[in-house]
Amino acid sequence: MTLPEDERKNRIRVLLWLLAAAVLFVFLPWTQNVRSYGYVTALRPDQRPQTVNSIIAGRIEEWYVAEGDYVQKGDTILQVSEIKDNFFDPLLLERTQLQVDAKNMAAKSYGGRVVAQKNQFEALRANNILRKEQAENKLKMSELKVKSDSIRFEQSKVNFQVGVEQLQRAENLYREGLTSLTDFETRKLRFQEVQSGLISAENTLLSSKNEFISAKIELQAIDNDFRDKMAKTEADMYSAMSSQYDAEATASQLENQFSNYEVRSSYRYILAPQTGYVTKAIRVGIGETISEGAEIISILPADAKLAVEMYVAPVDLPLVKEGNRVRFIFDGWPAIVFSGWPQLSNGTFGGVVVAIDRFTSTSDGYRVLVVEDPEEHPWPDALKIGSGADGIALLNDVPIWYEIWRQLNGFPADYYTRREQQAIKDSKK
Repeated sequence: MTLPEDERKNRIRVLLWLLAAAVLFVFLPWTQNVRSYGYVTALRPDQRPQTVNSIIAGRIEEWYVAEGDYVQKGDTILQVSEIKDNFFDPLLLERTQLQVDAKNMAAKSYGGRVVAQKNQFEALRANNILRKEQAENKLKMSELKVKSDSIRFEQSKVNFQVGVEQLQRAENLYREGLTSLTDFETRKLRFQEVQSGLISAENTLLSSKNEFISAKIELQAIDNDFRDKMAKTEADMYSAMSSQYDAEATASQLENQFSNYEVRSSYRYILAPQTGYVTKAIRVGIGETISEGAEIISILPADAKLAVEMYVAPVDLPLVKEGNRVRFIFDGWPAIVFSGWPQLSNGTFGGVVVAIDRFTSTSDGYRVLVVEDPEEHPWPDALKIGSGADGIALLNDVPIWYEIWRQLNGFPADYYTRREQQAIKDSKK
């Protein structure tokens, strides 16, 4: 059957228009992109959900909050009691403080003893100076007495010699009959007195020499006695100093122990570390025992700055840079998406890449953090941490035919933008 000429021309015209439209269509710009699924989190680590742990082991006594409650930083969450017998004493702090005071007083008394020993040092030195002066004077007196007794002894020897001669002459005169027997006996008695005086003078001289020697020995003994007393006093002083330092060290340990007890007593009340919402009680009930570091409750911080944590495959990592724009489809918010024409999409929200990990995560992808784009429509107020987010990282604008050719050949998206490519070409020239 032959078609009329006009109808055939109309069909050819339609085909030509469709072909022209297809040719124009493949030259339309297409925005390359990388898609990845992630979830909503907080940008700052201190604003992310956290668990509250118990610093000490204890027994739950009372709860002050319930799940879903809004708490301020420092609010009491629950109270625990001690389960270790070392901390059962209700007057533990007061008695530890008494021990600290007692040790400080002991250290103070030992310090006073050290001061007394130092004063005794000075007294011994002053006393030694006076004793040495006294001994030196006594030695000098003994020396002068020896000289005086020596002179007296020499005089006695002269008197003895004279007496011997006088006695001899008196005996000769008596024999010759020139003197009487009475005169001779009187002279003989005088000679005996002279002889007695000589012996007495010699004894006095020897006694003086002994006193001189004793004075010298006493002078030397003063220094020896001073050194002995100084050594004993110094030993007592160092012993007191050692006791003082030991008491101070013990007092310091007790003060440290008192501070530990004081801080530990404050841990019996578990407080909210920051403002937020109580999301889940991990430990429940009254009377349940918990160990040190046990997780008690989880808190979701309030007013957290939201971000999306998404993971990019290693092959696409070179294409993503800080500052790149990303479109998100959040779970629960309907959206109509044209991935190649983001300006025509509806229901998506904009974001900007702020951080890219330098190592892969456990999912063999690189973690990328994306925050809200200030130039785009703000993210929904009802968006919560943990919500899912389908991310579309926007890359270069290329013709549709190029994108079809790239997809058919399995090539990655362009790493360089056209501006960067032109800059590289210019640098090579």
